[in-house]
Amino acid sequence: MVLSPAFGGPGDNMQYAHGGCLGRLRPLLNRTPHDNGAGSCEHSAMSDFIDPAAAVAAGQDTIRAEARALEQLAGALGNGLNEPFVHAARLLASAKGRVIVSGMGKSGHIARKIAATFASTGTPAQFVHPAEASHGDLGMIVEADCVLAISRSGETAELSDLLYHCHRLGVPIIGMTFKPQSTLAKASTAALVMPDCGEASEEAPAPTISTTMCLALGDALAVALLKARGFTADHFGAIHPGGKLGAALKRVKDIMRVGRSDPLIAPSTPVPQALEAMNAGGIGAVGVIEEGKLIGIITDGDLRRRLTPEMFQKDARALMTAAPKTIAPDAPIADAIAIMNEKRITLLFAVEEGRPVGVVHMHDLLAAGVR
Repeated sequence: MVLSPAFGGPGDNMQYAHGGCLGRLRPLLNRTPHDNGAGSCEHSAMSDFIDPAAAVAAGQDTIRAEARALEQLAGALGNGLNEPFVHAARLLASAKGRVIVSGMGKSGHIARKIAATFASTGTPAQFVHPAEASHGDLGMIVEADCVLAISRSGETAELSDLLYHCHRLGVPIIGMTFKPQSTLAKASTAALVMPDCGEASEEAPAPTISTTMCLALGDALAVALLKARGFTADHFGAIHPGGKLGAALKRVKDIMRVGRSDPLIAPSTPVPQALEAMNAGGIGAVGVIEEGKLIGIITDGDLRRRLTPEMFQKDARALMTAAPKTIAPDAPIADAIAIMNEKRITLLFAVEEGRPVGVVHMHDLLAAGVR
């Protein structure tokens, strides 16, 4: 094989045996961003075909058509589709292994999303590509699993090996399709046959309405399962530790300060010593406790408002704000944010039966990624 001039080989006529592809691409690769060739003109001309009013009307028609289809699906779920839906939910809930979700093409993209939704809401799930399944990935499906297969026509050829494998192992199959007499519907333990509402475009019937309906039905199954399992915000937060969502689902006890960062003094503490304790704590405040219970708080704001030369002769009780706002350590961080915003304060003591166990500062919330 002889090198093309694109690779620095000798001779202008030297090419790859496969047709000198790089040589033909060289004029395109050598074009500058400012080269307004025929391609740019064609792109510009095509953009002129977009009529704003027509584009918006087409978008609205599509969304309304999908909304009508979802209403029809919701109606079917209460009449006709209800028994298969309940059967499918029970199969998913009783699976000892994982939920395997599979589909080809656009149905495959929907299947990936449904698998991700299951996994993030307490139902272990994974996507298996039906074509890859025929080349070894069938080993991912075992007897304890449950399979959710998606196909608009119910005749997707790539699913045949997967369906046979499931029948051989006795793995239950939930089929999601629009054709009641299809191979998938007949092969399913629970057949979720949805009403066929067509697609958004008659000119080019690409999967639009049908994929929206499949996605919605997958979400419906996931939510039905999480409600049946008693899946709570705490469970959700445990598997969503990252990002703003994970931070917002944390509890006060997860980020509150304890020990030296939680300065506490007695009400009889002289004001100069109270100021020293406040500086040592580094949070701009100190809690005042009596018999182990929080009775007041001194903040740097209290100092600005009340400190006079005479105050240095008094104790913490004279300077403190009595009955301060507090929060439970098990409370969601969102509650702490709401209280701070409402009261326009920057910290809260966490208490259990009146006894301080920690303190949460606005800086702690910002550091945790909560806004």
